[in-house]
Amino acid sequence: MNRSNRGPTDQSIVSGSDFLQLNIRDAPVGRRSDWLAEQLRLAIADRRLPIGSKLPATRVLAVELQVSRGVVTEAYQRLIEDGHAEGHGRNGTIVVAAPAAPPEAPQARPVASPPGALFATAPGADIFDSMRATPTRIDLSPGTPDLAAFPRSAWLRAERSALASLTASDLGYGDPRGTPALRHAIANWLARNRAIRVDPNDILIVAGTAQTLSLLGQVLRDHGISAVAVEDPGSLGARQHLHNQRLDTPPVPVDSQGVRVDFLRDVAARAVLLTPAHQFPTGVVLSGARRRELMSWAFESDGLIIEDDYDAEHRYDRPPVPALRSVLPDHVCYAGSVSKLLAPALRIGWVLVPPRYRDALVAAKRFADLGNAALPQLVLAQLMESGEMERQLRLLRTRHRRRRDTMVDAIRTHIPDAEVHGAAAGLHLMISFDAEFADTDLAAAALAQGVKVQPLSWHSQHSPRPGLVLGYAASAPTAISEGVAILGDVLRHLL
Repeated sequence: MNRSNRGPTDQSIVSGSDFLQLNIRDAPVGRRSDWLAEQLRLAIADRRLPIGSKLPATRVLAVELQVSRGVVTEAYQRLIEDGHAEGHGRNGTIVVAAPAAPPEAPQARPVASPPGALFATAPGADIFDSMRATPTRIDLSPGTPDLAAFPRSAWLRAERSALASLTASDLGYGDPRGTPALRHAIANWLARNRAIRVDPNDILIVAGTAQTLSLLGQVLRDHGISAVAVEDPGSLGARQHLHNQRLDTPPVPVDSQGVRVDFLRDVAARAVLLTPAHQFPTGVVLSGARRRELMSWAFESDGLIIEDDYDAEHRYDRPPVPALRSVLPDHVCYAGSVSKLLAPALRIGWVLVPPRYRDALVAAKRFADLGNAALPQLVLAQLMESGEMERQLRLLRTRHRRRRDTMVDAIRTHIPDAEVHGAAAGLHLMISFDAEFADTDLAAAALAQGVKVQPLSWHSQHSPRPGLVLGYAASAPTAISEGVAILGDVLRHLL
C-alpha cells in the first residue's frame, strides 16, 4: 500500500512542528498551561481539532513548543476535566466533545415580547419542554449529569459480553417486569448503596421515573386516590406527569428540615410525592424527626409515600441517608433510575411498590409497552454486577464536586448577595435573593444572553422569594464561571 495515499482516520494524530500554529511566546508568564488549554479548546470549538482526533503525545508537543512536559500534561488534564477529551492510556488523549459555539448575532423579531413574558407564570408542559429543548451557549439547567463522562468503553465491553451470551429465546417477548438479570443486579445495588433489602421479583423495570409517575397515577386513580400531595417548592416536571393522569397536587411546604408533615396532615390526600434524600430544588435532607412524623402519618392514615430517589448517590460530605423504603416498605413506593448516574437517554429506571399495588402496576406496564428493551437491561446488569457502576459513581463525584465548587466560587464573586442552598449533594444548587423582582425576568434576560437557567417560581405553587435553580454537573468549569458572571451582570441591570 502506498502510505502517501492513505486518507485520515477518525483518530489520526494531529501533530507536526506547526501544530495549530501555536507560539508559546504568546502565553502569559506563569500561565502557560492555562493558555495552552484555552488554545486547544478554541481549536476543538472551530473544528480544527475534530471530535475523534488524537492529540499529540505530551512529550512530542512539549518538544515542539519548547516547554516542559508538565505544561502540556496539565493542559491535557484541564481538557479531560472539562469533558472535552478523554485519556486512553497508551492510545493517547482523544477529543470527545466540543465546547459550546459562541452565540450568533440576534435576529430581529417581528413582535417584541416584554421581559420575562415567556416565564410570566409557571409554564405548562409545552412551554417547559420547549424551554428545555432550546439550544443555548451555556446551559445551567438542573437535572443532567456529566454526559461527557459516560463510560463508552465499559458499555461496549458489557454489550459485547451480553450479546455473546444471548440465546435465541432471549430475543423474544420477555417478562414485562424486566429481565431477571437486571432485577437481580438492582436488588444488589440497592442493598449496597441505599440500605434497601428487596426480592428481585418485587422490582419492576420502567422507562425512567417519568414512567413510574404515569403508571402509578393510573393505578392510584383506579384505587380511588384522586390527589397526590407534593413538596412546595417541588419539581414542576413531576407535577405535570401527575396532572397528566388527572391527579390533583396539593402543595405541602418545605423548610430547613424537609417537608412539613404537620401541614401534610391537613391536606386531603392519601399519597405524597417526596424527594427526602436531597429535596428538589432546595437540597435539604429530611431530618430524623420529620422521618418519624412521616412514618406516623403513613401508619395513621394508611398513606402512601412516593419516594423519588433521583440523585441520592451524589453526596459529597458524607454517605447519603438511607432510603425511606428501607424502614417503611409497606407504605413506600420507591422510584430510582440511571438518568443521574449514566444518562437520561438510556430510559431505564426501577420501581418498588407495596404489595397491594404491585400486580396492578405490572399490568399497567404490560399494557403500556410490554416491557423495556432487553439488551440495554442486560448491559446495565453487567455494569452493576462488575463494579463498573461504582467506579463510574466515584468518577462522577470527583468531577461534580469540582464543578460545584466552581459554581459556588463564581456565585460568591459575581452574585455575592445570593443565598446558596443545597451545596452538599446532588447535581444542582438553588440560589435565592432577599429582593423584590420577578425571577422569571432574570431567567428570560439571561436566556437572551445565551445562558439557560430555571426560575425558582417555576417549581413553586405559592409565591416564594425570587431565586434560580442552577445545574452544574453537565457544564465545563469554564462555562460555569462565564455563565454565572453573565447572570451577575444581568441581575445588576435588572435591579
